[in-house]
Amino acid sequence: MPALVVMEQGNSADVKLSSNWLKAGRCSTQQMHLMVIMKKRSAQRAKLEETFWAVSDPDHPDYGKHLNSSQITEIIGADSAAILHVVQWLRKQGAISTDVAAQRDAIEVSMLCQDAERAFATTVSTFVHARANELTLHRAAAPYSLPHEIAQYVSMVGDLISLPELRLPLIANMTPSTNNKEGVSNFPASCNDKCGDTFVTPAVLTKAYKLGAAPASAKGSIAVAEFQGVQYDRFDIASFSSACGVDLKVKNVGGASGLECAIPLLGTELCGEALLDIEYAGSLSGAIPLTDIFNSQYSLLKWATQISNMASPPLIHSVSYGNDEAQQTSEEYMLEANIAFMKLGAMGISVLFASGDQGVLGREGIGAKYHPDFPASSPYITAVGGTDFVAAGMIGKEKAWSLGGGGFSNTFVRPAYQKAAVEAFLSKASELPPKEKWNSTGRAYPDLSALGGQVNPYCIRAGSLFAGVAGTSASCPVVAAVFAKLNELRLSKGGKPLGFLNPWIYKHGSAFNDVTQGRNCGSPFCLPTAGFPAVKGWDAATGFGSPNFEKLSALI
Repeated sequence: MPALVVMEQGNSADVKLSSNWLKAGRCSTQQMHLMVIMKKRSAQRAKLEETFWAVSDPDHPDYGKHLNSSQITEIIGADSAAILHVVQWLRKQGAISTDVAAQRDAIEVSMLCQDAERAFATTVSTFVHARANELTLHRAAAPYSLPHEIAQYVSMVGDLISLPELRLPLIANMTPSTNNKEGVSNFPASCNDKCGDTFVTPAVLTKAYKLGAAPASAKGSIAVAEFQGVQYDRFDIASFSSACGVDLKVKNVGGASGLECAIPLLGTELCGEALLDIEYAGSLSGAIPLTDIFNSQYSLLKWATQISNMASPPLIHSVSYGNDEAQQTSEEYMLEANIAFMKLGAMGISVLFASGDQGVLGREGIGAKYHPDFPASSPYITAVGGTDFVAAGMIGKEKAWSLGGGGFSNTFVRPAYQKAAVEAFLSKASELPPKEKWNSTGRAYPDLSALGGQVNPYCIRAGSLFAGVAGTSASCPVVAAVFAKLNELRLSKGGKPLGFLNPWIYKHGSAFNDVTQGRNCGSPFCLPTAGFPAVKGWDAATGFGSPNFEKLSALI
């Protein structure tokens, strides 16, 4: 019996089981889809990070000198002999397929549950989601191990033990209204009156953020991501396009057919996420090509590998998924996800994640400490929070959405690009939360925000009806579309794509609409020191605030 090495040390998979996933029995002959992540030498990681910061810093001589996939492989790829050794072992264990990633740092594996149990010395069960029983996952509910001869080459086996939360937009109102409760609205008439005068529409966002006309031609690209059975249907997209006077077109990557969500209840509940992404990222970015990258399970590592494997990957990515840092399978997993984000940034790809919809409380809820979100807390992505209009139905000043995610990482230290802005916030903000609840030295987020709250929800067409939804799932594709438009200006002048956005954002924080009201306490009604306050300049509730395209475009 070969010596075994327990992987992702410190993980207790039983603790990670979400109450929303119900164990349905032992898994044996069903297939599992796993990501075997190869180890990187410390010199490889250091070189990747050095390159990432150099090409992302507007003040660095190498700014914008992004790498191609082959150059990334030269930095981070595993030795061919190590790849071959692991692939041969996987096949010997019964792997049905072993696809090596283009950059030779991961192997996508399909194998039967019973073979995975033997290979990884664990027990695999089938889990069914309590809210959507058509969604199933095959997962090990115990730690796993590898033989020493394989563990020396492998960092972790992704998608073996994680049970993520199902991400759905908040359904704020199923019926559009033409009777704004405040009695007045300056929302522009749009969407053929299908959205009333209380729902946010592309026209409202265009006016609020001074977006101007959507691009009529394109050199750039934008993508959204969907996981865990979240689909969309072309009928709802066509109906939204017709009502709102836009021309939505979307390309699929990963198997989504665009035909699954016409049933009213399912359409609004499970498919609202994809329809929200597509209807707003597509409406605001105009002719810029939009891609929907689909995965049947929530796998950031698979998603990042899909992008890296593309010959011409989209330049801007909006992702409205995440879990609390403490809910991740291990610190190794978060570090490997960060390496994936750095690879994308070094290639000139911008990655934006929603900051979450539970304020500082996170998905774990009320506790002795606040619960930061990951990937929103990663230093290598752009985190997007949420706002509301101060006056319902009135385009103008915004306030922090009380449920918008924000705070300080318990895992990652504060990166240099935000040090000055965050320290200014900590020195001047009054009524901060009790110090024991948060880590004042951690990576702070969000970086910026957009409308996402429930005062005026977003109008979407889903499940054959128009409905109002809210959440940073709405904010994120909107901000992504703004940066897709900025990328377009840059590319049209012969420039390079913006790539990793944060150093640029923190250099130009005054170009955003500053938000100075509200808190993100995680409840509709906030006590004076619950959550973080929105203040002048950067803050841990809204970042630098919402986009002002007129000001931002002048900087391109």
